[in-house]
Amino acid sequence: MIFKKRFNLFGMGALLLIICQASWTNLEATNRPAEPAKMAAAMLPAPGSYQIDPDHSFAYFGAWHHVVGLVRGRFDKVAGTITVSQDLANCSVDVTIDPSSISTQVIERDQDLRGPAYFDVKQFPTMTYRGRGIRRVSRDSWTMDGSLAIHGVSKVVPLTFTFKGAFSDLPPGKPARVAFHGSAGTKRADFGMGARDKGEVGVSPAPDVEIEIDVEADAILPAQ
Repeated sequence: MIFKKRFNLFGMGALLLIICQASWTNLEATNRPAEPAKMAAAMLPAPGSYQIDPDHSFAYFGAWHHVVGLVRGRFDKVAGTITVSQDLANCSVDVTIDPSSISTQVIERDQDLRGPAYFDVKQFPTMTYRGRGIRRVSRDSWTMDGSLAIHGVSKVVPLTFTFKGAFSDLPPGKPARVAFHGSAGTKRADFGMGARDKGEVGVSPAPDVEIEIDVEADAILPAQ
């Protein structure tokens, strides 16, 4: 009888030891850092080309006003494509914005911004951002050194962006839809705009225009 009790206690101890070892192994696997390639893939949508949906994409900006103030506005017409690749050097962005679609909620100011002193939309009817290759700057954000073309001038302006995720409630047969948020900063004088704004931007080398862009894009399906 005593032998049976000791045997049962030994058996229970061994079972508990096995359970603990298995739990510790699972915990180690859970906490083990993911492989860099797998982490990168998780922070970007599936490889392929995506068409920007102009009805659900907007470019916003905030421009210094007499150094301490900020005027906000947006462009309502945004179009283009985004290409995602497993090779980060082959990821690309090609965005076109209609500067005449600018809106700051003040008609007189919008007309001035469309004129020769700023965007001069009659002579320069589009502004573009094009870039190829991205690099990781944090766990879930990336930077692209793309070329921003405004008012007939092109400058390299880094764009930092995050992949916000893919839609999970699409009807059957619809292409995958993804969302991104990006931000950048620049100076209006770099593009030959706002020559009369020296008193508004001061002498700081920091950007006097902050850009935010929110994009939804649909996967481009292969031709049948």
